[in-house]
Amino acid sequence: MQSYRTTGEINPILTLVEGPDPVAGANELLIDIKAASLNYRDLIVAQNNKGVLPLSDGAGIVSAIGKGTQGFAIGDRVVIGFMPGWVEGEFSAAKQATSLGGATVDGVLAQRIAVPANAVVRIPETMTFEEASTLPCAGVTAWSALFERRPIQPGETVLLLGTGGVSIFALQLAKLAGARVIITSSSDEKLARARTLGADHVVNYRTNPDWVSEVLGLTGGLGVDLAVDVAGPKTLNDTLKATRHGGRISLMGVLTGFAGPIDTGSILNKRITLQGIYVGSVAALRALCGTGIKPQVDEVFPFERAEAAYESLRAAGHFGKLVIRVG
Repeated sequence: MQSYRTTGEINPILTLVEGPDPVAGANELLIDIKAASLNYRDLIVAQNNKGVLPLSDGAGIVSAIGKGTQGFAIGDRVVIGFMPGWVEGEFSAAKQATSLGGATVDGVLAQRIAVPANAVVRIPETMTFEEASTLPCAGVTAWSALFERRPIQPGETVLLLGTGGVSIFALQLAKLAGARVIITSSSDEKLARARTLGADHVVNYRTNPDWVSEVLGLTGGLGVDLAVDVAGPKTLNDTLKATRHGGRISLMGVLTGFAGPIDTGSILNKRITLQGIYVGSVAALRALCGTGIKPQVDEVFPFERAEAAYESLRAAGHFGKLVIRVG
């Protein structure tokens, strides 16, 4: 069986290796991986760890069923949860430790992997393997940002930063929920594509650095009901300004790092609810699969060009998701 391992370097970032086929143990399924998608997290993992089987997001076909496993058949089309140990319920450190494709748990960039049967969800017939492979991290993260704890309501206004995987999923899901969406980007071309997916207002933050004022103008000076911040410390203070009193921010991004000065006064004075998001459960993945959403896949790379997929991810020119076709 062929799989990729990280080199711990930037160039090359991966090395192709041969290994024995995995075996489905008790209560496990053997999945022939057909497609795997990339997330910004994968760059961080690859550049800081050597010998990791990378990528958290994969979809494929059930090829073997372990002892005691029920509810699945050979040939079922499935997508694998980001954290196999988080099936449902509250988040915990133990559940987080099962995250695929990190420093300690093998990921999905392989021809075949074994996973717990309760960690997979059947793919809708209308969805390709490439589309389904984008759901476990970016899709579920967007779902959690919009619907966890206090779901977005029809008529409310959502602010989305950028046009990467999470933001585009959030755009589609927010429109399904009847919300009004404002989305930002540095590219007019990407903003035009966002409009075709239902974005009500678009803001180019490169040509208009004072994008906060534009957002406030679009909301009558009040600010948005919910902001989804995928960038982190360099944008959070502006996001706080663009959020209304009593509003909410879902924060999951580390594109600008992990630490920085934060305007805690705005959080307090405006009574803003700031919620950290770390993907979500298998139950959330199942709910997402039932929405009828069509994931936006920007480019698909063949298995032998996995390195090129990483290069494209690093360049950050994509709209939506980048995918590697494995089988």
